[in-house]
Amino acid sequence: MTTKELLIQEIENLQPELITQALQLIRSIKVDAKRELEAKPAESGLLNDSTQTFNGKEKITYRPASGRSILRHAGTWQGDDYKECLESV
Repeated sequence: MTTKELLIQEIENLQPELITQALQLIRSIKVDAKRELEAKPAESGLLNDSTQTFNGKEKITYRPASGRSILRHAGTWQGDDYKECLESV
């Protein structure tokens, strides 16, 4: 029996009040899968670390922070509420 046939069999044996939840779950899975496909960078469309093309359109992509960006600002605090901020933390 194929996976699709097993899924249909399970749906047919599902309690009526759970059918709506099953439909919502299936639709959610489809949306998540579509987002994952759109988020993957195209091999030839990669322009730089933060931009890619998708279907001919330029799109900003997420790049996880390395921690170096915040270290560049370490020791450069210029506010007068330094002690107050540290106490609140």
